[in-house]
Amino acid sequence: MNKVVATAELALADVVADQQTLAVGGFGLCGIPEALIEALKNTGVMGLTCISNNAGVDDFGLGKLLQTKQIKKMISSYVGENKEFERQYLSGELEVKLTPQGTLAEKLRAGGAGIPAFYTQTGVGTLIAQGKEVREFEGKPYILEHALTADVALIKAYKADKAGNLIFRKTARNFNPECAMAGKFTIAEVEQIVEIGELDPDEIHLPGIYINRVVLNSTPEKRIEQMTLKAEA
Repeated sequence: MNKVVATAELALADVVADQQTLAVGGFGLCGIPEALIEALKNTGVMGLTCISNNAGVDDFGLGKLLQTKQIKKMISSYVGENKEFERQYLSGELEVKLTPQGTLAEKLRAGGAGIPAFYTQTGVGTLIAQGKEVREFEGKPYILEHALTADVALIKAYKADKAGNLIFRKTARNFNPECAMAGKFTIAEVEQIVEIGELDPDEIHLPGIYINRVVLNSTPEKRIEQMTLKAEA
Protein backbone atom coordinates (compact mmCIF):
# COMPACT_ATOMS: atom_id res chain seq x y z
CA MET A 1 0.00 0.00 0.00
CA ASN A 2 1.48 3.32 -1.09
CA LYS A 3 0.88 5.94 1.63
CA VAL A 4 2.91 8.73 -0.01
CA VAL A 5 1.07 12.02 -0.62
CA ALA A 6 2.52 14.64 -2.96
CA THR A 7 2.47 17.64 -0.60
CA ALA A 8 1.90 18.52 3.04
CA GLU A 9 -1.13 20.55 1.99
CA LEU A 10 -2.77 17.53 0.35
CA ALA A 11 -1.86 15.34 3.31
CA LEU A 12 -3.85 17.62 5.64
CA ALA A 13 -6.64 18.76 3.35
CA ASP A 14 -9.38 16.27 4.26
CA VAL A 15 -8.08 15.45 7.75
CA VAL A 16 -7.79 18.54 9.94
CA ALA A 17 -10.72 20.54 11.27
CA ASP A 18 -11.57 23.16 13.88
CA GLN A 19 -11.51 22.11 17.56
CA GLN A 20 -9.37 19.02 17.00
CA THR A 21 -6.69 17.64 19.31
CA LEU A 22 -3.30 17.23 17.63
CA ALA A 23 -0.17 15.44 18.87
CA VAL A 24 2.93 17.03 17.36
CA GLY A 25 6.38 15.45 17.57
CA GLY A 26 9.59 17.25 18.38
CA PHE A 27 11.77 18.45 21.22
CA GLY A 28 12.50 22.14 21.00
CA LEU A 29 13.12 22.57 17.28
CA CYS A 30 14.69 19.12 16.92
CA GLY A 31 12.66 16.59 14.97
CA ILE A 32 9.64 18.81 14.31
CA PRO A 33 7.43 18.33 11.21
CA GLU A 34 8.25 21.75 9.75
CA ALA A 35 6.35 21.44 6.47
CA LEU A 36 3.27 19.95 8.10
CA ILE A 37 3.14 22.74 10.69
CA GLU A 38 3.37 25.38 7.96
CA ALA A 39 0.65 23.62 5.96
CA LEU A 40 -1.51 23.36 9.08
CA LYS A 41 -1.18 27.10 9.62
CA ASN A 42 -2.28 27.73 6.06
CA THR A 43 -5.45 25.66 6.47
CA GLY A 44 -6.77 28.27 8.87
CA VAL A 45 -8.26 25.73 11.28
CA MET A 46 -8.95 27.20 14.70
CA GLY A 47 -9.51 26.16 18.30
CA LEU A 48 -6.81 23.49 18.31
CA THR A 49 -5.57 21.60 21.35
CA CYS A 50 -1.92 20.69 20.78
CA ILE A 51 -0.07 17.98 22.68
CA SER A 52 3.65 18.63 22.28
CA ASN A 53 6.70 18.80 24.51
CA ASN A 54 6.90 22.53 23.84
CA ALA A 55 5.59 25.13 21.42
CA GLY A 56 8.62 25.96 19.31
CA VAL A 57 9.82 29.55 19.26
CA ASP A 58 8.02 32.74 18.34
CA ASP A 59 8.43 32.38 14.57
CA PHE A 60 9.07 28.69 14.04
CA GLY A 61 7.49 25.35 14.85
CA LEU A 62 4.20 25.53 16.73
CA GLY A 63 5.06 29.15 17.51
CA LYS A 64 3.66 29.94 14.06
CA LEU A 65 0.24 28.67 15.15
CA LEU A 66 0.40 30.70 18.34
CA GLN A 67 1.05 33.84 16.31
CA THR A 68 -2.12 33.23 14.31
CA LYS A 69 -4.03 32.22 17.47
CA GLN A 70 -5.07 28.89 16.01
CA ILE A 71 -4.18 27.07 19.25
CA LYS A 72 -6.56 27.41 22.18
CA LYS A 73 -4.86 24.91 24.52
CA MET A 74 -1.36 23.48 24.95
CA ILE A 75 -0.61 20.23 26.78
CA SER A 76 3.13 20.45 27.14
CA SER A 77 6.19 20.14 29.34
CA TYR A 78 8.56 23.03 28.61
CA VAL A 79 7.56 26.41 27.23
CA GLY A 80 10.43 28.70 28.14
CA GLU A 81 11.62 29.73 24.67
CA ASN A 82 8.41 31.29 23.39
CA LYS A 83 7.54 34.87 24.42
CA GLU A 84 4.21 34.82 22.58
CA PHE A 85 3.29 31.66 24.47
CA GLU A 86 4.06 33.45 27.73
CA ARG A 87 2.09 36.52 26.72
CA GLN A 88 -1.01 34.56 25.70
CA TYR A 89 -0.92 32.43 28.83
CA LEU A 90 -0.52 35.36 31.22
CA SER A 91 -3.28 37.28 29.46
CA GLY A 92 -5.68 34.34 29.63
CA GLU A 93 -5.83 33.85 25.87
CA LEU A 94 -4.22 30.40 25.97
CA GLU A 95 -5.08 27.47 28.22
CA VAL A 96 -2.00 25.52 29.33
CA LYS A 97 -1.73 22.15 31.04
CA LEU A 98 1.88 21.66 32.12
CA THR A 99 2.88 18.01 32.41
CA PRO A 100 6.18 16.52 33.62
CA GLN A 101 8.18 15.42 30.59
CA GLY A 102 8.37 11.72 31.40
CA THR A 103 4.70 11.69 32.32
CA LEU A 104 3.83 13.34 29.00
CA ALA A 105 5.74 10.69 27.09
CA GLU A 106 4.06 7.90 29.05
CA LYS A 107 0.61 9.45 28.58
CA LEU A 108 1.11 9.33 24.81
CA ARG A 109 2.64 5.84 24.89
CA ALA A 110 -0.21 4.54 27.03
CA GLY A 111 -2.78 6.14 24.75
CA GLY A 112 -1.25 4.45 21.74
CA ALA A 113 -1.17 1.10 23.55
CA GLY A 114 -4.80 1.29 24.60
CA ILE A 115 -3.99 1.75 28.29
CA PRO A 116 -6.43 4.29 29.76
CA ALA A 117 -4.40 5.35 32.80
CA PHE A 118 -1.37 4.55 34.94
CA TYR A 119 0.13 5.35 38.34
CA THR A 120 3.36 7.30 38.79
CA GLN A 121 5.30 8.89 41.64
CA THR A 122 6.19 11.88 39.50
CA GLY A 123 4.41 14.94 40.87
CA VAL A 124 3.46 13.47 44.24
CA GLY A 125 3.25 16.25 46.82
CA THR A 126 3.22 19.02 44.20
CA LEU A 127 0.61 21.06 42.33
CA ILE A 128 0.67 18.32 39.66
CA ALA A 129 -1.10 15.97 42.11
CA GLN A 130 -3.97 18.30 42.96
CA GLY A 131 -7.35 16.72 42.25
CA LYS A 132 -5.87 13.38 41.21
CA GLU A 133 -6.43 9.98 42.74
CA VAL A 134 -3.61 8.84 45.03
CA ARG A 135 -2.90 5.20 45.87
CA GLU A 136 -0.19 3.59 47.94
CA PHE A 137 1.98 0.79 46.54
CA GLU A 138 4.61 -0.84 48.75
CA GLY A 139 4.37 2.01 51.18
CA LYS A 140 4.81 4.79 48.60
CA PRO A 141 2.16 7.19 47.21
CA TYR A 142 1.42 7.25 43.48
CA ILE A 143 -0.89 9.52 41.50
CA LEU A 144 -3.19 8.38 38.72
CA GLU A 145 -2.50 9.91 35.31
CA HIS A 146 -4.81 9.48 32.33
CA ALA A 147 -3.53 8.56 28.89
CA LEU A 148 -3.61 10.94 25.93
CA THR A 149 -4.83 10.35 22.39
CA ALA A 150 -5.22 12.76 19.49
CA ASP A 151 -7.49 13.16 16.49
CA VAL A 152 -4.42 13.75 14.31
CA ALA A 153 -0.69 13.26 14.88
CA LEU A 154 1.96 15.15 12.91
CA ILE A 155 5.43 13.66 13.20
CA LYS A 156 8.91 13.85 11.70
CA ALA A 157 11.11 10.92 10.69
CA TYR A 158 14.33 10.58 8.72
CA LYS A 159 13.40 7.85 6.25
CA ALA A 160 10.27 5.96 5.22
CA ASP A 161 9.29 3.35 2.72
CA LYS A 162 6.07 3.76 0.77
CA ALA A 163 4.20 1.59 3.28
CA GLY A 164 5.00 4.07 6.07
CA ASN A 165 7.64 2.08 7.93
CA LEU A 166 9.88 4.67 9.60
CA ILE A 167 13.48 5.21 10.64
CA PHE A 168 14.30 8.13 12.93
CA ARG A 169 17.68 9.81 13.19
CA LYS A 170 19.31 10.02 16.60
CA THR A 171 17.77 12.53 19.05
CA ALA A 172 15.29 13.70 16.41
CA ARG A 173 13.32 10.59 17.36
CA ASN A 174 12.31 12.15 20.75
CA PHE A 175 8.50 12.26 21.13
CA ASN A 176 7.70 11.31 17.53
CA PRO A 177 6.99 7.57 17.96
CA GLU A 178 4.74 8.21 20.97
CA CYS A 179 2.81 10.92 19.12
CA ALA A 180 2.44 8.66 16.10
CA MET A 181 0.97 5.83 18.17
CA ALA A 182 -1.39 8.13 20.06
CA GLY A 183 -2.89 9.63 16.91
CA LYS A 184 -6.07 8.26 15.38
CA PHE A 185 -4.75 9.52 12.03
CA THR A 186 -0.99 10.01 11.71
CA ILE A 187 0.96 11.86 9.02
CA ALA A 188 4.73 11.48 8.83
CA GLU A 189 7.01 14.07 7.26
CA VAL A 190 10.28 12.48 6.12
CA GLU A 191 13.53 13.42 4.39
CA GLN A 192 13.85 10.27 2.28
CA ILE A 193 11.37 7.81 0.78
CA VAL A 194 12.41 4.39 -0.52
CA GLU A 195 10.59 1.48 -2.10
CA ILE A 196 8.84 -1.14 -0.01
CA GLY A 197 11.36 -3.83 0.92
CA GLU A 198 14.41 -1.57 0.85
CA LEU A 199 14.47 -1.03 4.62
CA ASP A 200 16.06 -3.73 6.74
CA PRO A 201 13.27 -4.92 9.07
CA ASP A 202 15.72 -4.86 11.98
CA GLU A 203 16.40 -1.15 11.38
CA ILE A 204 12.75 -0.01 11.38
CA HIS A 205 11.95 2.04 14.47
CA LEU A 206 8.19 2.37 13.93
CA PRO A 207 6.08 0.06 11.75
CA GLY A 208 3.82 1.48 9.10
CA ILE A 209 0.69 0.21 10.84
CA TYR A 210 0.75 3.46 12.83
CA ILE A 211 1.13 5.71 9.78
CA ASN A 212 -1.68 6.79 7.48
CA ARG A 213 0.18 9.17 5.17
CA VAL A 214 3.77 10.04 4.31
CA VAL A 215 4.95 13.34 2.83
CA LEU A 216 8.46 14.18 1.60
CA ASN A 217 10.40 17.21 2.80
CA SER A 218 13.92 16.58 1.52
CA THR A 219 15.28 20.02 2.51
CA PRO A 220 14.04 20.88 6.01
CA GLU A 221 15.40 24.04 7.58
CA LYS A 222 16.38 22.34 10.86
CA ARG A 223 16.76 25.62 12.69
CA ILE A 224 18.90 25.58 15.87
CA GLU A 225 17.04 26.85 18.93
CA GLN A 226 20.05 27.97 20.95
CA MET A 227 23.38 28.28 19.11
CA THR A 228 26.27 27.71 21.52
CA LEU A 229 29.81 28.30 20.30
CA LYS A 230 33.15 27.92 22.00
CA ALA A 231 34.52 31.25 23.19
CA GLU A 232 37.65 32.49 21.48
CA ALA A 233 40.83 31.87 23.42
